[in-house]
Order: sequence, then structure tokens, then C-alpha cells
Amino acid sequence: MQATHALPCIAQARQFDPARHVPFMIERNQVGWIRRQDCAVLGHWPAVFELGADAIHLADDLRGLEVRSRVLGEVIATLAEQGRIPGWRNETYAIRHAFDAPPLALIERAASRFFGTLTFGVNVNGLVATPSGPAMWIARRSPTKQTHPGMLDTLVGGGIGWGYSVFETLLKESWEESGVPQALATSAQAGGILHLLLELPEGTHAEQLFVYDLPLPADFVPANQDGEVSEHRLLTVPQVLAQIRAGALTVDASLSALDHMLRAGTLAAADCPGIDALYRAP
Repeated sequence: MQATHALPCIAQARQFDPARHVPFMIERNQVGWIRRQDCAVLGHWPAVFELGADAIHLADDLRGLEVRSRVLGEVIATLAEQGRIPGWRNETYAIRHAFDAPPLALIERAASRFFGTLTFGVNVNGLVATPSGPAMWIARRSPTKQTHPGMLDTLVGGGIGWGYSVFETLLKESWEESGVPQALATSAQAGGILHLLLELPEGTHAEQLFVYDLPLPADFVPANQDGEVSEHRLLTVPQVLAQIRAGALTVDASLSALDHMLRAGTLAAADCPGIDALYRAP
């Protein structure tokens, strides 16, 4: 396969300048990154946030999951009304610094980027053995999606909401996005775990991404169930790689597909400079 140099997704996955942000702290733990340009608005809530030159702390007297979640929820609702937090999702995410750590607060999913808190996601590479070689099912995101509308994606990809395990999310999203029945989705095999930290217009995207591979029968055809995917295409691995090089896939999807190619031996690590750093937390 042709060598793959300077893949845009690898650089984008760590396109983050700490100097443009300040740490967001709860109980002396850094749980996120807040853009310096957003610090002033949080000054409207002096009982909630302690603004310093080098960090923003949640007030020490706000203790307990219920209290923190309620107070932050009130702030987040106001910021959303002001247009500072777009794309309300009605999904609950936990503020935590590791997937198995107890939550410090629960917030609306859309607010995670404003506060730069760590999120978790699962992506599934849908794999098919064809006479012309290995192929992958690629989805196109609906043009009405709140994030990355119209871009190409893996067969399955979704954020892990509070209260869901990785595999529970995999099963749920497999059906909703591509009509994969549970009996088939349970055969998904764990791949790599990638760590992203990048600046976006709405804030900071900090994510730990769990990648899975799902071998699919040749006669399986994906069918979206929730309106979030506009089409599915079966592409050969070289075709997928070409789309990655062109920047047509989302960063998450590109990295998930590359992770599979590396593990399958269809791509060498030397052809993917920089990707090794993404397997470590920033």
C-alpha cells in the first residue's frame, strides 16, 4: 500500500494550545480546559466559580454530586440561552478524569466542550471480506447532525452517556445508526484506545475513544434507524485511506479506521507518523 505521510487527522487530534486556555478544577483535580475568552462570562457567577489567572475552580463549598450538578445545570442553561453552548442534546455526561472514576458532577452533553471536560466515545469499524480484498462500511452523517454534518464516519460511532458501559453503548448505537442486530453486534472485538484533545469553535474536544472491529457477513446491508445517517457505502481499505487523506472522514472516524489498518497489518506504523502519541493521554 502507498505510504501515508502527514495525515491531517493525526495533527488535528492534538491541535490544542494550552496558552489559550486555563484549567478547570474541581477538588484540586483538573477536569477540563476553559478558553481564556470565556472566562469573563463565568465571573457572573462568583458563588460558583473562583476565577484565577492560572485556573478556574468550582467553589469549594459546592460539595456533593447533586449540589454540583444542580448549580452547574443552572449556569449551563443560561449559557445555552445566550448562545454560548450550542447543540443542546438532552444527554447527561459525567465530569470525571477516568472512565471508571466516580463522577464529580453531571452536566448536559453539549456543555462538555465549553468546559473542556473529558468525554468518552465508542467507534465500530464494520469489516467485510470481499473478493477484491478487505472492505469497510462507511457512513455519511446526516446534514442535520449538530456536529460534523455530512462528513463520512465509521459504521457506528457514539458518545458514552452517564450510566452506560462501553459495550452497552456499542450495542445501542449499532442498532440506531446502522441497524446491526444485537446478536451480530455482540461479536465486535476490542481494538485500540485513542486520546484526542483539540480546539473546536464551540470549545475543547477532549475524548477517550474506544475502537472496536465488527466482522460482517457479505450480505449484510446497514440501515439507519434514527435519522442521523444519510447513507452507507462499502469501500475498500485503499479507498477508505484515500478519503482519510482527503479529510473527508471525521477525525474520530479517521483514527478508528487507521487503528484497524495498523492492527490488521494493511498499514505500517511508519506510514502513520505521529499516531503512536494518540494512544497515550495528553
